[in-house]
Amino acid sequence: MGREYKQGIKRNWRQFGLQILTVFAVGLTMGSQRNVVPIMGEETFDVTSFLVIGSFVVSFGIVKALLNLYSGKWADSYGRKPILLLGWLSAVPIPFILIFAPSWSWIVVGNILLGVNQGVAWSMSMISKIELAGPSERGLAAGLDEAFGYTGVAIGAWFTGVIAAQYSLRPEPFYFLLLVIIVAMLIAIFFLEETLPYAQAEAAQPDGGEEFHADADLPFAEIVKRATYKDRTLFTAAQAGHVENFVDTLVWIAFPLFLLAQGLDTAQIGVVVGVHSGAYFLQVYTGRLGDQIGRKPPIVIGFFLAGGGVLGMTFVEGYYAWIIMSGIAGVGMALHYPNLISVASDAAHPLWRSTGLGVYRLWRDLGYAVGAILIGITMDLLYIEAAFYGTAIAMFISGGLVYLMMEETHPELGTHQRSSLSQGDA
Repeated sequence: MGREYKQGIKRNWRQFGLQILTVFAVGLTMGSQRNVVPIMGEETFDVTSFLVIGSFVVSFGIVKALLNLYSGKWADSYGRKPILLLGWLSAVPIPFILIFAPSWSWIVVGNILLGVNQGVAWSMSMISKIELAGPSERGLAAGLDEAFGYTGVAIGAWFTGVIAAQYSLRPEPFYFLLLVIIVAMLIAIFFLEETLPYAQAEAAQPDGGEEFHADADLPFAEIVKRATYKDRTLFTAAQAGHVENFVDTLVWIAFPLFLLAQGLDTAQIGVVVGVHSGAYFLQVYTGRLGDQIGRKPPIVIGFFLAGGGVLGMTFVEGYYAWIIMSGIAGVGMALHYPNLISVASDAAHPLWRSTGLGVYRLWRDLGYAVGAILIGITMDLLYIEAAFYGTAIAMFISGGLVYLMMEETHPELGTHQRSSLSQGDA
């Protein structure tokens, strides 16, 4: 008799917990470069152009965006676990490149591999949680995923900053990174199970309706079109995801250099950066909030709050004031981040949900590349604070578009119809 795949976080708590550990490790991997690497650009490699320093984020963003798209497609075809293992395998060379890199161009290459790891490993862990949880806990699953992932980013940024302050910018911080990658790979190989059968079981439910089952057969190109521009709500989510990563890029590039210029040391910078990412842990609550009141309200409020926190960084002075503003921006990000993922997930058929989320994450993570270029040019041509102003304005405009254009996608509270665009209409 075949195994019965029933959804629910409590029912599948062991595998869900292992997926939490996985995304925490993904966050640690990313966070290990959040604090130390931009400072290495100035102090180790004597790079003076902010745009050149930002080039390692550009390479990361482009590769991560493309891998989000294609890893989702591959995972719908071959399963989640094999693709996840490829993501961790790609990360193995990263600490060695960071330790031995003779020039900044090597750091850029290392971040290409980081983009592969993040685009594949985080995508697979996220979709697995959503499949284990089921529709009624989708927001909670997305919130837990982002909360523990970005808590890993915060701890990675803080811990490598402490190590760098105690010893040096390299190699010591990256020994920790190597240990994280090895442990995560071992967990993936020996303990994680495939979750694709949960999506197949959800798709086989008889109560979806004729349009629901017809929607299962959309080709890859049609899914990309629908999630990009043919569905107004998904277009709005895509642009919002794109702009929200301007904030993440600003924190990655400009926060350390801005605070270094203000006289903070690497350990203090690690705390300010870490508080921002640490606030993402609130997604444990904000994702569930989206399940209770709908996706749209937390998204709109979050965009304006995040923009206000970024803007506030330039209007205050002092270590603790910067911590508070960084935290406010982080709370805003925590409000909208998991709920945008829920919007993309709500609107997708279970059999191509991984692909649909991959399209959303493609446009979202291209925001790293576009943001890094815009922020780098702004800082080179004007001054660092101007990058903060521009990012805040972009967040306010994007949040306004969400308020005006996005329909609610909550399975029970929403007005958006997943099958409102049939294959023939698209």
